[in-house]
Amino acid sequence: MEQRTTLEIIAPSVEQAISQGLSQLGLPAEAVEVEVLDAGSKGLFGLGGRQVRVRLTVKASDLQEAPAASGSIPEPQPAPVKPASAPPVEDPMLALAEQTVSTLLHHLRLTAQVAARYGEKDRENRTIIQVDIHGDDLGVLIGRRSETLNALQHIASLIVSKQTQQWVHLIVDVEGYRSRRERQLRHMARRMAEQAVKTGRRQVLEPMTAAERRIVHLELRNHPAVTTESIGEEPARKVTIIPKKS
Repeated sequence: MEQRTTLEIIAPSVEQAISQGLSQLGLPAEAVEVEVLDAGSKGLFGLGGRQVRVRLTVKASDLQEAPAASGSIPEPQPAPVKPASAPPVEDPMLALAEQTVSTLLHHLRLTAQVAARYGEKDRENRTIIQVDIHGDDLGVLIGRRSETLNALQHIASLIVSKQTQQWVHLIVDVEGYRSRRERQLRHMARRMAEQAVKTGRRQVLEPMTAAERRIVHLELRNHPAVTTESIGEEPARKVTIIPKKS
């Protein structure tokens, strides 16, 4: 299969989108093919307009060999490396996931770069598609307790699943937020387990989503001195850390 690195960019103008994409890919303009997916609109009296959406596809020859430096074209790296956030192969499922999230962001009038890749398998042994969003001032996409990000992820999963007639597990992340949050939860779980052992009293954690509760349960499942259980009702369900009886 022919290797094709693609990247979708949402920006106020086509020129800005192309510039952002080339900067992220580290390639000159002649090394990519540009497709304008949505030319956007200015809206009435300049209000309510849509931003443009552009797809950059690296030409096949440029995946094997970086272009020679000349004039104002910056010298390429010694070994051409594709960005980790860009899908290595133009896979139909990855392209659909990427386009779906890009379209949702487009309707939210947010400027961002979106790239999809295959991740690990879930508990049902189904492959997870990781969709990474990068850009400036994207905190609004996360929301309180990740509520906005989880909603975006759920909607994107439903759209992709409906179009493919099968359940597709998407994980949507913004600037590595989920990885940082997982590290925080694991650290908190260990710290609160120590507190439970020290005081001999159960420790009740803050309300969490099912995914976050699972991280805590997994972190402490082999702990020699505590057990965990979830209590309460959604959306205020919590993890309780219980010291084992001697």
